Amino acid sequence: MGDWWVRNILEPGKLPLLLALVSFVTTFMVTRCITRLIRAGRGPFRDISAGGQHVHHVVPGVVLMVIGGFGAVAAGTESWAAAVTAGVFGIGAGLVLDEFALILYLHDVYWTEQGRRSVEAVVLTAALAGMLLTGFSPFGVNHSGPEEQLVRLNLITTVLANLLFVVVSLGKGKYVLGVVGVLIPPVALVGALRLARPDSLWARLFYRSRPRLRARAERRARRHDERWDGVGRRLSNMLAGPPDDER
Repeated sequence: MGDWWVRNILEPGKLPLLLALVSFVTTFMVTRCITRLIRAGRGPFRDISAGGQHVHHVVPGVVLMVIGGFGAVAAGTESWAAAVTAGVFGIGAGLVLDEFALILYLHDVYWTEQGRRSVEAVVLTAALAGMLLTGFSPFGVNHSGPEEQLVRLNLITTVLANLLFVVVSLGKGKYVLGVVGVLIPPVALVGALRLARPDSLWARLFYRSRPRLRARAERRARRHDERWDGVGRRLSNMLAGPPDDER
């Protein structure tokens, strides 16, 4: 474990990335807990307003991301300042992506069905950052022989191919398969090969002039939703909180 830590975290300079990921995930979890307490009217927390205008936490998040991002660039990767600025950036990113749906739809949809896009964005980002953190990058590792470098390069190629499958899965509206597929490549491959959901970007681009294929996609999506929608909704409500129309 100690050798892995030195060769894959310290030597490649990934300690700031680790701190950014930890602060990102922690900030998201804490923020979700606080917003659910505010929504329930429990605890000491309240919404922040300025001049009668509700201040969304994406605002301080953007400020912290700017400070942490520019600070990290100025600090480099080999100083305590890099660790601090990485943590600041992670906190800001957690606040921003927790309201990703607000940015996407330009409307406050935090407690609606559309607001679940924020949770999906956070999970996907955390999975990608975790993959970068634990990936066996051949760069920045000292005393690695040709065989080890070849293994690492092959792994990177596999990861990049899997990312393509993840992007296709997301484009087909297979959000769960895409997110899980970041960590489990065969899942992303399944999502990339299956029919797209009829309301997805992929369907709008490629099924428009293929009515039979679109009809098959609609039938499959309907059967899938009847079987799994209840389970997925309960899990999503547990993580993100139930939408207003389900309370």
